[in-house]
Amino acid sequence: MNNSIFGMPGCDSLQRFSRRQMLTAAGGAGLFAVNPLTTLAEQLQQGQEQSDSRSKPAAAKALIFVWLQGGPSQLETFDPYPGTKIGGDTKAIKTTVAGLEIADCLPATAEQIHHATLIRSMVSKEGDHERATKNFKSGWRPEPTLAHPAIGSILAHASSTNIDLPLHISILPSQWPSLGGFLGPQLNAFTLGDPAQPLPNLVGRVDADRRATRLKMMTDIADREFLRGRVSDLESMRLQQRTTADRAVAMMDTKQLEAFDLKRETSEVRDRFGDTAFGRGCLAAVRLVQEGVRCVEVELSGWDSHVDNHGIQYRRAADLDAALAGLLQTLAERDMLESTIVLCSGEFGRTPSINVAGGRDHWPTGFSTLVAGGQFHRGQVHGETNSSIALDARPSVEHVVSPISIADLHATILSQCGIDPSEEVQTPIGRPIAWSEGQVRSELLQG
Repeated sequence: MNNSIFGMPGCDSLQRFSRRQMLTAAGGAGLFAVNPLTTLAEQLQQGQEQSDSRSKPAAAKALIFVWLQGGPSQLETFDPYPGTKIGGDTKAIKTTVAGLEIADCLPATAEQIHHATLIRSMVSKEGDHERATKNFKSGWRPEPTLAHPAIGSILAHASSTNIDLPLHISILPSQWPSLGGFLGPQLNAFTLGDPAQPLPNLVGRVDADRRATRLKMMTDIADREFLRGRVSDLESMRLQQRTTADRAVAMMDTKQLEAFDLKRETSEVRDRFGDTAFGRGCLAAVRLVQEGVRCVEVELSGWDSHVDNHGIQYRRAADLDAALAGLLQTLAERDMLESTIVLCSGEFGRTPSINVAGGRDHWPTGFSTLVAGGQFHRGQVHGETNSSIALDARPSVEHVVSPISIADLHATILSQCGIDPSEEVQTPIGRPIAWSEGQVRSELLQG
């Protein structure tokens, strides 16, 4: 009777195998690493760690943050109530997710929403534009003693990517840009306008030799200022000048700037994003994350609708629709969704009641946010609002089912990007603080 195991001899012969022969044979079968100096327990542990690493999804490499400044109305976009008093004039349309309807002003998005999770139960305690913007961009409510970094600044800070482009870029920013906070101004978002326009200050005005002479003059000036006693730390200043100048020169000369040249895309791809600055910004975001940029924020402002809510929301939604749908479709086609998180939101939503001017006011409880990519569920709706909300009700967490706080959303996104949200860091004044005070919401994630 042949009792061979993994091609080894039968039991009688097995008794004569040495420990080294056993480990070698087992290693040949793929069970253990072949290392005779490692104990069996250690090799078992290594095998388990290798198995865990194979089963654990890779961290997302980038975040595209579609920022809707001004407070888009959930009732005119992702959470309509057609035919009701709170629904106003909005009509709903079916989507590619069974049972999910969104506002009829987002027909292209309705065809791509199966790539995303739609959160209809976002909650915040901030109802002022500036404070709510800082809250959503950083994950922390503003406080007077500490400036928290925007999520893009955190991602850039934690990145080991070495490219000539800035790791944190904001396209079409308005009055409250994404800043580095206590991580420092070097992690502020690098701001740009319409990608159709030439990039400012990136074309050298002199030849390479003259540029080198000017850079040397900067060092000479620093040396003279040190000798006069006006600069206390010459080496620090030299390092800062050299780093800043080297990065600027590298960016001027890099071929990676071609990411902004949208003419390199086919007309079919360009057209799907819409002929708007915002649409071009979203297409540029795809190209930038392909080059290794860690976070690209693209802003579409103008959602504040205290007057003529329906008209304002529908006009803004027309620009959003093509660009957001194009973003999801293009990332999916290029097999980039697992490595790229897409976050689309404003700082808060709009009231169920319609005021005397035909507008809706600020509503920080029960608004909508779309998130896609990484291990976020595809084609899922999380949470819901309550259609029986009294028209004069004040915002309350009781009005939503399964609320998601801004802090929890940030923690979940950071975890998807390979950052432990609970990790403590030291601020410049020695204050220990975690990247996020939220909790990872596993119900938003696959597996």
